[in-house]
Amino acid sequence: MPDVNWYYNIILMELLLTQIRYLDLRQPLNYLEIEGYPSIISENDDFLLCYELNPEQSRSIEPERDKLITGIVFAGKKEVSGTILLPAGHYIFSQYRRDKPLNNDEWFDMAIEQQKDGLWERNKLGNLLFIRFFYEDGMFVTQIFRTIE
Repeated sequence: MPDVNWYYNIILMELLLTQIRYLDLRQPLNYLEIEGYPSIISENDDFLLCYELNPEQSRSIEPERDKLITGIVFAGKKEVSGTILLPAGHYIFSQYRRDKPLNNDEWFDMAIEQQKDGLWERNKLGNLLFIRFFYEDGMFVTQIFRTIE
């Protein structure tokens, strides 16, 4: 019989990589507003996207995928003197690292799972979804932030 422990180790590693965490962001992260969504994320980039969520769907443990996001609030590129920001505050937070950036479906799935976990933990989540993409230590990183009200 083949050893299947490798499969369970991979699944466990995936769960640990995307585990929900609580983050107290003490200083805002500043970004310069850009037009639209970045088409390519390279090694020196740091982008932040902010989406508004449907209030009803954002409080559902089983949100309807096509109704969750109502629109983009802004897209930004990291800049010390930027005028848009990820505000300081309390967030549920998850991140994923790999050799290429997550595509839209992958980060959206991650955001839905984060919402489910956050609500399961009885958090009251805000209606803004922040997604940050950057490169660090040889890996592309995707971070998902939701404010805790």
